Amino acid sequence: MPFMFCNLNSVCHVSSRNDYSFWLSTAEPMTQMMNPVSGTAIRPYISRCAVCEVPTQILAVHSQDSFVPQCPHGWSPLYSGYSFVMHTAAGAEGTGQNLESPGSCLEEFRAVPFIECHGRGTCNHYATNHGFWLAIIDKNKQWRKPMSQTLKAGGLKDRVSRCQLPLNYSVRDENIEGTTNV
Repeated sequence: MPFMFCNLNSVCHVSSRNDYSFWLSTAEPMTQMMNPVSGTAIRPYISRCAVCEVPTQILAVHSQDSFVPQCPHGWSPLYSGYSFVMHTAAGAEGTGQNLESPGSCLEEFRAVPFIECHGRGTCNHYATNHGFWLAIIDKNKQWRKPMSQTLKAGGLKDRVSRCQLPLNYSVRDENIEGTTNV
């Protein structure tokens, strides 16, 4: 995604810096040689989404446990997932999610759930990319210094917190009942 940057003299430049963008990726494996992809070859690697209006409140609830948390009383479940916190890349690049945001509860777990793209039109899963997930905390050890642990393929989800996206329809119903025709 090329960016345009402008200075105080009203001079703008397009695609002339290290333009980085990060996209939620699919589970599609990269090319065998891990070469960057460009053009229409990028499509299978970038996740598709649909933005829908929800006529009510929605939030993410995280358990810091292997069990999916229950919805608060009066709320209905939309979906459950894994607690995603943030990602980083080379240098100071990266971004995060507020934990109450629906974007912090991803339905699928992938160690690094995004792909990095550059202004020159290439995308790849680079070795400098890191995904940060909310970890499970043993209730008996939650106020102690955590012990370091290295997890390898096959056991990665064993320490990732689960989450749930509840919807609060009662707020919507109250708003509907309180409306008047003028």
